Amino acid sequence: MSDTTKSPDGAQHSSNEMIQGDRYLSFSLGQEDYAIPLLEVREVIAITETTNVPYAPPHFLGIMNLRGQVISVIDLRKKFAIKPKETSETAIIICDLGAVSLGVVVDSVNAVLLANASEISERPEIDNTKRTEFITGVYRKDNKLILLLDIAKALSLEDQKAISQNAAAKKAS
Repeated sequence: MSDTTKSPDGAQHSSNEMIQGDRYLSFSLGQEDYAIPLLEVREVIAITETTNVPYAPPHFLGIMNLRGQVISVIDLRKKFAIKPKETSETAIIICDLGAVSLGVVVDSVNAVLLANASEISERPEIDNTKRTEFITGVYRKDNKLILLLDIAKALSLEDQKAISQNAAAKKAS
């Protein structure tokens, strides 16, 4: 008897092949699909009310209370200048980035992807002044391209400062 399993996309995989793939949580921002490493995701929650923080960048929505923990929330759509699709599927992905937890607003959460190295291309070279170091690769599946992101690298120094100030204020209280 062969030791195979079926992935969510319906393809047959051997147990060894399943272990070798990396898992990502895919989500939509506007018309495009993105994904982040599943190991960085703590949970996905419905969109909730946030408390504004004065003088924060426009994409920094504020802070929220999640079971007694104060978490900074950013809108990745505003950060990347993508027109949001306000739907009932809009969600917040709670990411653990080292010592900091961050809520990231996305249009919808799509699926958990199991990506093998052969399905991932290097990040595109873009010749402009915008930073693209936060794109770690491109996942190719059928006719779809999904940008793989490093959320921590997507944050500017201003973002990191605002999040750190939130973390410091949380520890002081």
